[in-house]
Amino acid sequence: MNDINTNAVKDYLLELQETISSELAEEDGGKAFLEEAWEREPGSGSLQGGGRSRVLADGQVFESAGINFSHVHGPALPASATAHRPELAGRRFQALGVSLVIHPRNPYVPTSHANVRFFIAEKDGAEPVWWFGGGFDLTPYYAFEEDVVYWHGKARDACEPFGAEIYPRFKQWCDDYFFLKHRNEARGVGGLFFDDLNEWGFEKSFAFMRSVGDHYIMAYRPIVARRKDIAYGERERDFQLYRRGRYVEFNLVYDRGTLFGLQTGGRTESILMSMPPLVKWRYNWQPEPGSPEAELYEAYLPARDWL
Repeated sequence: MNDINTNAVKDYLLELQETISSELAEEDGGKAFLEEAWEREPGSGSLQGGGRSRVLADGQVFESAGINFSHVHGPALPASATAHRPELAGRRFQALGVSLVIHPRNPYVPTSHANVRFFIAEKDGAEPVWWFGGGFDLTPYYAFEEDVVYWHGKARDACEPFGAEIYPRFKQWCDDYFFLKHRNEARGVGGLFFDDLNEWGFEKSFAFMRSVGDHYIMAYRPIVARRKDIAYGERERDFQLYRRGRYVEFNLVYDRGTLFGLQTGGRTESILMSMPPLVKWRYNWQPEPGSPEAELYEAYLPARDWL
């Protein structure tokens, strides 16, 4: 096992947050992200540490964009977090990550999500337990095959130096993970998802996390640029707000990062900044057959090999 360098992970994550926020601000027309540095006060629960949240609200292109860096630690994980990993019980831990969710204003621009993270749990006299995780995924409302193929092409590019089998493996994991079981429906068109990655040793696993983090903005910004000026009306906006409801349902019911943050007493504002600013639900709504809205359900949400 290579030497574990938590400081190198932290430096990379801060740099990644800076790069992505700069590129998205430029794509929005120059509106700056608001930044808030925060710290957990000692005695405010088992979780300590801090982070740096950046939020762009009411931009020309992005209705809401949040990019959060956090580095938290604690003397022990809660029982809910160790139920399936008993080897973590009684260990002090650190968790570092960058997580972002971008909700565009124009319904023809897809929502996107990405995160990369590192976790380590230690106990005196024992080998540390650690892993990397992350990925990125795309949630279109009015999808274009060109965009989805491009997105998955960049996902494959991120994985290619690590073996031809990596993209299909983590693409499938993403399809399985971002699936709303209670609706029997995918959240979007997928991308990459991985977790518990440590079998390659620290250096290679860290390099893979960096590759995924670096490829996110390469994959997303060109799609935004292609679609942000398409004219839309009330119908498209209404459908966008309805589909955003699926995003909320997934994050609150299934998302591991959200659940971990809430279970460990994390900072609620940072955990829930992934929520869209506006959303709608309707009772038993169905798209009109043959409509552009129906096309999303029929041609894009079912998992397929886009490449």
